[in-house]
Amino acid sequence: MMLKELSVVSGQSSAQVHAYMASFQSLDFVSRDSNGLYQLGPACIEFGAMRMRITDPMKIARHAAQSLSEETSSSVALVVWGSFGPTVTEIFEGVNQLNMNTRPGTVYSLSGTASGRIFAAFLPEETYKQAVNRELIEKKTSARVGNVRKIRKSDIEQIRRDAFTTIEQSPVPGITAISAPVFDSSAQLVAAVTLIAHEATLEKEFDTFASLLKRATQSASRDLGYSL
Repeated sequence: MMLKELSVVSGQSSAQVHAYMASFQSLDFVSRDSNGLYQLGPACIEFGAMRMRITDPMKIARHAAQSLSEETSSSVALVVWGSFGPTVTEIFEGVNQLNMNTRPGTVYSLSGTASGRIFAAFLPEETYKQAVNRELIEKKTSARVGNVRKIRKSDIEQIRRDAFTTIEQSPVPGITAISAPVFDSSAQLVAAVTLIAHEATLEKEFDTFASLLKRATQSASRDLGYSL
């Protein structure tokens, strides 16, 4: 930013801002190019890189899932991309016990579950296509949870716009889910956080649950350096 812009944003005089910038420059917190544009300096960039090196993405995603479960009193699954597809690594049980076939190690269908649809929307295209083809081939013998079906391009685009998704025709009658992505600093999908509830409960609280879910996953993504 230019000095004048910094003055407007901070609500301080140009002289005051210039004095601050001079101090920050001496510490390498900011730098100034030949056009007078201030930007982050080497020290800030180094601090940011260090923060990324010591950050555990799964720890942050896990915290987001656990906090969401506590806030909504609902079951929440943490799902990552594994060798066989979207795989549950942890499930935080809600107050109301659900009769569902989800536990650590459960593999979800890409197309037939809310968690899977997040991966379908945000995985690299080639990875997604290979996984979908494998699902279709193994459809009759697979132990994946969820009915394999085709995903329309419009569905993928909608999920990307909304940054969350649910599922029609849930694999477990009476139980449904809503899922959202967690990204890292390079905009790569780290995990899906999936809230699971009775259909009647989710229908009644959909807007609230969707808002809390997105807030939790977006906060985790910011902590991992992702720019929303």
